[in-house]
Amino acid sequence: MARERHGALVQYSVVIPPLILPFVFNPQTISRSRTVTVKTGQSPATRGGFDFLTPMETARAAQGVELQSESFSIDIMFDASERIDEGDAIAKQFGVQPQIDVLRTMLEPKVQGPDGVQTLASLSLGGVRAAQQAETASVLLFVWGAQVLPVFLTGVTQNETQHLPNLMPYRVELQLAMQVIESRNPFYLANQVRQLAFAGLNSVQVAIDGLEGLA
Repeated sequence: MARERHGALVQYSVVIPPLILPFVFNPQTISRSRTVTVKTGQSPATRGGFDFLTPMETARAAQGVELQSESFSIDIMFDASERIDEGDAIAKQFGVQPQIDVLRTMLEPKVQGPDGVQTLASLSLGGVRAAQQAETASVLLFVWGAQVLPVFLTGVTQNETQHLPNLMPYRVELQLAMQVIESRNPFYLANQVRQLAFAGLNSVQVAIDGLEGLA
């Protein structure tokens, strides 16, 4: 059985303190999805891609490629039972509602204010209509082991299973959907460097295993 690991979502903004949501989850529950659209032309001769013979010619096999942003889906759970048993005043009164509200705040559109400060679009003042507001999504950092990825939180599915007498939930299961922000930001670039390094490490390991097999 895999050990539970800690992860976190951190809001990347100038708000002090930033919104931070640590959680425990099982890495086996992560789903990652990515698709590639390969363009090979319209004529029958290019149905499966252009001809190539050597590795130097493979670049012409397709007329283009479109890579879709990677998406994540993870299952997490918040349970305040232990904190309640330990006498935690906040947990005894509010259960895990504060953690749920952090997620909801991360998900809701924001309005950019002076000095980069973001405010919930629903709380924006000044009489500006919603259609005229420059609403933005929160940029979050998804921290998972050695990976730190910039993401948008695109969906939250919530299933409350236990409640306090005041109907505040103290046990909830959630599914989070995220989209990776692929750009020249330092977090994504660092992840690409790590990816190349680990791919090279695997190639070295395959070569070592092959040599050992010949011995």
